[in-house]
Amino acid sequence: MTRKILGPFNRVEGDLEVEVEIADGIVTKAWVNSPLYRGFEQILQGKPPMDALTYTPRICGICSVSQSIACASALAQIQNITPPSNGQLVSNLILACENIADHLTHFYLFFMPDFARDSYQNKSWHKNISNRFRAQTGTATPTMLKARAEFMHITGILAGKWPHTLSIQPGGTTTSVSASDKIQLLGILTSFREFLETQLFADTLENIIQLETDDSLKSWMENHPQADFAEFLQIAEDLDLHKLGKIDAKFMSYGVYTHEDNSFLPQGLWANGELSELDTNLIKEDISSSWMLSQNGAKHPYQGNTLPDPDQADGYSWCKAPRYNEQVIEVGAHARQTIAQNPLALDLAKNSQSNVRNRVIARLLELARIVPEMEKWVRQINPEEPFQIISKLPDEAEGQGIIEAARGSLGHWIRVRNGRILNYQIIAPTTWNFSPRDKDDIAGALEQALIGTEVDNEGNGSVAIQHVVRSFDPCMVCTVH
Repeated sequence: MTRKILGPFNRVEGDLEVEVEIADGIVTKAWVNSPLYRGFEQILQGKPPMDALTYTPRICGICSVSQSIACASALAQIQNITPPSNGQLVSNLILACENIADHLTHFYLFFMPDFARDSYQNKSWHKNISNRFRAQTGTATPTMLKARAEFMHITGILAGKWPHTLSIQPGGTTTSVSASDKIQLLGILTSFREFLETQLFADTLENIIQLETDDSLKSWMENHPQADFAEFLQIAEDLDLHKLGKIDAKFMSYGVYTHEDNSFLPQGLWANGELSELDTNLIKEDISSSWMLSQNGAKHPYQGNTLPDPDQADGYSWCKAPRYNEQVIEVGAHARQTIAQNPLALDLAKNSQSNVRNRVIARLLELARIVPEMEKWVRQINPEEPFQIISKLPDEAEGQGIIEAARGSLGHWIRVRNGRILNYQIIAPTTWNFSPRDKDDIAGALEQALIGTEVDNEGNGSVAIQHVVRSFDPCMVCTVH
């Protein structure tokens, strides 16, 4: 039996370290460490509540909008206000732009380059994949980056800048949209759709959306071999990626893209093949394996603290261990699409649970599903109607802002006393997926997903471990706030 520490991982936002126990070339245990402490909760204590709109987006440079919207939602709950229709539509567009850009970056720049490694040089597909996806030199990179840059102009028009926009407010958005802006936005979306339909899918988005089963996906792959998505599916079939990083699917989604009381992707839980309602009161953070000052048991974010203690004897990560009703939960695109009852996501979850292949498929499926919705949202904007309402903050209150970032469920919880922030707690998607063990020594989602991964007894050939890690698309700077 061998123990090996792997890290740092390239193409990961922030610092990540993984320790694995190996027996007979198989990972038998894993410990995931987030080695960088942030402390945004401590920074926010004592600040005026509206200052959080400036601080929290700076938690991350790639999911800044998600942090802004979660913060604004928590402040809106405190003020008991609901943004007008236009404010909701524009917020949805800004968030969707960021989330889709993340999905695109993950597939082309973070995930696929691993298959161009020399360890796969004996595979029949290696030469083609290397030419297409090798880091920095692959032919896919320039085209994708150009399409992504042009797509991000949506954020420029609606949010002023990215990251760290201040246009998102509790009562809506500060940026109004004119009739000419709508035409420009639709032009950008048309151009982006063209990239997706010629490069990524080599098919219409509507045809991708209509795929309902694993069998229909395989049939589509055979009929569209030139698509980048099909290239991935062929690799996944050859390497049995549906068996890699596999865990029982226990999914959660906070819901996202709300407009007039309806969420395009609804909130909920999915476990043991059944969908159930979400109760955020059942969320607690366990710090038994964290470098945090001890507290009496797991706490709901309203009551929790973030007080570092690097000498904590049982700690091995700065990350806390969030649990839902004491259960380990996975969040992300596969969770969102399954809870939204998308037929393909449901079929994948029922047949092979959660795994490397399914997580990537769900992210690309989300690209196909969201872009047409963005086109609808732009058309629904009424330039003659308000985009924001303004209300006064109470001196004492508490509120939660829950949203779906690209990587999964993001929550902000704020308590205000005497007009100042008394407590502010954040649970990011990677906090859920990369959590350490809890009081019952139950491993987090990634720690479980790594078990059974084949490597040699020295931990070499760890490209399989990288596939598992990257299938969650970790953002470690969000994990420890």
